[in-house]
Amino acid sequence: MQMKTVSEIVRLGPVIPVLAFDSAEQGEHVSRALHAGGVKVLEITLRTEAGLQAIERASQLAPDIVVGVGTITKPAQCALAKKAGAQFGVSPGLTKEMHQAAQDAGLPLLPGVMTPSDIIVAMELGYEIVKFFPAQQAGGVPMLQAFYGPFPTLKFCPTGGITAESAPTFLAQPNVVCVGGSWLTPKSALAAQNWDEVTRLAHAATELAAHRN
Repeated sequence: MQMKTVSEIVRLGPVIPVLAFDSAEQGEHVSRALHAGGVKVLEITLRTEAGLQAIERASQLAPDIVVGVGTITKPAQCALAKKAGAQFGVSPGLTKEMHQAAQDAGLPLLPGVMTPSDIIVAMELGYEIVKFFPAQQAGGVPMLQAFYGPFPTLKFCPTGGITAESAPTFLAQPNVVCVGGSWLTPKSALAAQNWDEVTRLAHAATELAAHRN
């Protein structure tokens, strides 16, 4: 399997679902349902104990699925996630140690930023695409528009508080390549094991590509 760059991955779809699973079995069902709806990129977070096992299972579901690890908060998690099958990593923030660990593990990283200082650090380390987190709480679309002036070449994947209704406005911004969201996997659907609903929401999310600039 040829490793994709972050630049390639974030352009595979307008929405990257941010996922947290109670079990590896649940993760497999949800990942399969999302893929059936046309979503090719998944961010499976390490917020639960099932994260690494879910990554391992999801990465084997289909040749065109791209599974990433989310909520990387410790450098050592990069190598563990890579071993489990993750093809990219997403972190809520960035340190030089985390950057180096991702490099050493061969794990392309989408690091989180929230402030101009965060952005400058990320750009100094060579990042051209970053995660704006928590997007809605940190200023939303107006903040992204403000970032465009001093950082016109930087691209963002806003994540945090974004909904199916607000996603089109985010995607229309010239510095946004995709958004991250958890609305594709509502708790009610997961509790009822309503995988068809997850597939329906995934299909609707792929249609948001029409709103991308």
